Amino acid sequence: MGKGGEQVVKAAEFKPPADAVIPTKKELRDAIPAHCFKHSVPYSLALVVRDAMVIGTFGALAWNFLPSENLSVLDWALWGVYGFWQGAAFTGWWVLAHECGHGGFSNYSWLNDAVGWPLHSFLLVPYFSWQYSHAKHHAKTNSLMDGETHNANTKQEMVESGYVKFVHCLGEDAFAVWQLVSHLVFGWPAYLVFNLTGARRLHNKQPIGNHLLDHFRPNSKLFPAGWENRVALSTFGVVLTFAGLFAAGQEYGHAKISLMYWPAYMWCNFWLVLYTWLQHTKEDVPQYGESEWTWMKGALCTIDRPYAECFGFFDWMHHRIGSTHVAHHLFSNLPCYHAQEATAALKAFLEPRGLYNYDGRPTLVAMWVTTKNCQYVDDITGVQYFKSIAAEIPKDGAAKGVKAE
Repeated sequence: MGKGGEQVVKAAEFKPPADAVIPTKKELRDAIPAHCFKHSVPYSLALVVRDAMVIGTFGALAWNFLPSENLSVLDWALWGVYGFWQGAAFTGWWVLAHECGHGGFSNYSWLNDAVGWPLHSFLLVPYFSWQYSHAKHHAKTNSLMDGETHNANTKQEMVESGYVKFVHCLGEDAFAVWQLVSHLVFGWPAYLVFNLTGARRLHNKQPIGNHLLDHFRPNSKLFPAGWENRVALSTFGVVLTFAGLFAAGQEYGHAKISLMYWPAYMWCNFWLVLYTWLQHTKEDVPQYGESEWTWMKGALCTIDRPYAECFGFFDWMHHRIGSTHVAHHLFSNLPCYHAQEATAALKAFLEPRGLYNYDGRPTLVAMWVTTKNCQYVDDITGVQYFKSIAAEIPKDGAAKGVKAE
């Protein structure tokens, strides 16, 4: 029970058995039917066209039937409905571009880049730059030192930053709302521009120091030598999209173009952050210090979720990236259209060993409980689990080994 008798919905516990034998990648690959790793260029391109048709349908309806001037309350509400569904449709293209970055779209790197670069650029994602940092997220999943995106803060960091006092002054529920807003609205641009929640050190294991780790400058220390041209091309794609939006605004009206693009863009950001956050964050999912982390242990800490709301429409629209995320982290170049079959095979292999991680709670419930319970870890060493500030740290931060301010 929560505070005041509030019922707290809990997920099934995952904590891997202490005596569990961690499988090899070959064992897991052998458990999946071989045809699941085969790519089909026509099928992949058909998915791009499928998503284009969905996006085009929503866009045509809004363009032809929704006004962009002297809007009534009903007009604003209808634009809001359009933005939500168009953002979900944009996310389908985002997932396919992400597949291109992994090599899951086809066996041809030139085709992957030819499709992925324009799709991600349209969504203001720097394609090659994010390809690099996202590959690092896969290479260092749940590593407290080198993991990318949603890397946990420590108890000491939360005290020193003032977050502990902020939580106690604001209240547990209000802070949870703030966490949701900061993650789902501001989190994505903050990550691209400042690498917030990224790794604790550079790719060469050197301290970050005063370096600004952004995804846009070719000389950003986020990238190793040799990535300069790819980063520049990524930034150029984003600039082209801004220029295209401005030119379209000049031709058709900035208000109309803004209503057509920006709310949908923000909802797309909501989805991509939600996936990268919820697929690796839960109270009983380990986060590993350097001495404990291995690639396989990190990858097995990925969570599959149902996303069954609206009769599975979101899961279909997003190429089942959330319900087959374990398979995706274990074999990131496996085509998304074989991921359901691969997931069934992996579940049959991993579940009897206590190593398949599935959380069947409704998405909104999981999101709310996660934001309340998964706010920090004690340290960056050993095996750590997320905890709640309100439940574990008093306002002065003095208890349980934390130095008071």
